Amino acid sequence: MKSKNVVEKWFDCWESGKLNELPITDSFSHTSPFGVIEPKSKYLEVVQTNTEKFLEHKFVIHDAFYAPNKAVVRYTAYQAGQALNVSEWYYFEGGLIDKIIADYNVGDIEKDQRLEI
Repeated sequence: MKSKNVVEKWFDCWESGKLNELPITDSFSHTSPFGVIEPKSKYLEVVQTNTEKFLEHKFVIHDAFYAPNKAVVRYTAYQAGQALNVSEWYYFEGGLIDKIIADYNVGDIEKDQRLEI
């Protein structure tokens, strides 16, 4: 399966709530501003424990680049009137996602870190 098709399936599973069908390896790792979750079993456990934070998102993809063994997607996730802008790198093994590195802002910028414009 091409990397684009795997990423599309990833988003389809999230939007449909079919999390047991996520196209991820058993050694899957997910890195985000919250830390690293690995392997697949632990990732799915975290998702199931926090279902209300993960489900019922609508995704709008703005940009995507696909290569045979990796891809990057920039998107906005909408849930309950909230929007989150995300960039994610996907790395593939055997036609499945083996690793994701996600970048997004998880809170306010500290006052001493803000730019004066």
